[in-house]
Amino acid sequence: QVQLSESGGGLVQAGGSLRLSCSVSGPMFLANVYGWFRQAPGKAREFLAGIRRFPDDTQYTDSAKGRFTISRDDAQNTVFLQMNNLTPEDTAVYYCVGRAGNQYSNTPGSWSYWGAGTQVTVSS
Repeated sequence: QVQLSESGGGLVQAGGSLRLSCSVSGPMFLANVYGWFRQAPGKAREFLAGIRRFPDDTQYTDSAKGRFTISRDDAQNTVFLQMNNLTPEDTAVYYCVGRAGNQYSNTPGSWSYWGAGTQVTVSS
């Protein structure tokens, strides 16, 4: 069973930056694709970005494109989400996710592995 643990959330002012980390443990071969979702109060979970081992590429939704960057460090078994120019609308719980296969998906039910989430709060 793959286990995911997020860190790096917190309170930041508008215009600031945060880097979220997702530590991956367990049999890495079970998950080829990793990503980040977020859920704001009263809203559905939203897919932001994904990264694959094979093929080696990334994908972003419009909410993340241009401001967020997903990356990974295979030696540290860690996936990152660098978030820049944050706005109060980015306030949410951010979740790291993983799944087998090689397809990205913006559907929460398509992802097998979830972290507990980390809170990001952006003040105006």
